[in-house]
Amino acid sequence: MNRRIVTLLAALAPIVVLGILGTMVTVPFVALGPGPTFNTLGEVDGEEVVAISGTDVDETSGHLNMTTVAVRDDLNVFEAFGLWASGRQGIVPREEVYPPDRSKDQVQQENEADFERSEDSAELAALHFLGEPVILSIGQVVDDGPSRDILRAGDQLVSVNGEPVSTIGSVQRAVAAEAPGTEVSVVVIRDGAEMTVPVVLGARPGDESKGYLGIIPEEVPDVPFTVDFNLADIGGPSAGLMFALAVIDKLSPGDLNGGKFVAGTGTIDSDGDVGPIGGIKYKLIAASEAGAETFLVPANNCDEARQGAPDGLRLVKVENLDGAVDALEAVNAGAAAPMC
Repeated sequence: MNRRIVTLLAALAPIVVLGILGTMVTVPFVALGPGPTFNTLGEVDGEEVVAISGTDVDETSGHLNMTTVAVRDDLNVFEAFGLWASGRQGIVPREEVYPPDRSKDQVQQENEADFERSEDSAELAALHFLGEPVILSIGQVVDDGPSRDILRAGDQLVSVNGEPVSTIGSVQRAVAAEAPGTEVSVVVIRDGAEMTVPVVLGARPGDESKGYLGIIPEEVPDVPFTVDFNLADIGGPSAGLMFALAVIDKLSPGDLNGGKFVAGTGTIDSDGDVGPIGGIKYKLIAASEAGAETFLVPANNCDEARQGAPDGLRLVKVENLDGAVDALEAVNAGAAAPMC
């Protein structure tokens, strides 16, 4: 064989091998990028994303979009490099998304459970904002807790040590404000009658400096209408804020968004407090590309959001549901709103 051909083949062999390895060998990383965005005031597959039945619903317009992060797994070397080089994707260690002690299916199930809880919290937060009745009761009494044989599952909670309670968070705060060993008065409604029950607090597991009542409270809407959320195959808790705003928009006059395109993200609890989320950079890209003009950002995500914000997208800082509504009203009126 010609010496030149042999030399050429010898030089090409490593390139061919690298090419084969690059397409066949997966890397221990996943790619994060902009995911789908859904208008919570609109429809998906012929169903309203937020459907309210049993009461009059106000006509809405514009957008209140929830945003998501897309995850790509099982990447080969070339795919990982190409996605990273695109500038729209981030490459992170796979274990940050799929911990080694849980299977991919388990992670997906946990994310779906988080999503369902965010729907419940969004409905409760919206109802509290609107002044609609919500029943706060004891869902379970811990077997070895200080309330055993004193409080009962089904007791409706009214106050704890003189502090009126209406949400799970308000119960937790009232109890945590007292030291273990303190006797507190818990006012409940049992079998239709209001009664005061004394309980000596224990020490909270994990933080023995705070009081512990040993109950699991629950909130249940007490309204003549139903709220249903109709988005499938979405995971995580970060749609809570936008779901809550959609419920408020549909149950109150006027447009929260001024008929414009607003997007956002953020967890929410029944108190209406908005929490931080992951992947804000990619959610901003998704919202901007979909046409959003304003993006509601959890306060604790503001620093990161400023660094990756697309040009022309207004970043509004949000700490709670009341603040989000006030900020949207300010934006619609051309007034100052809290910005990141």
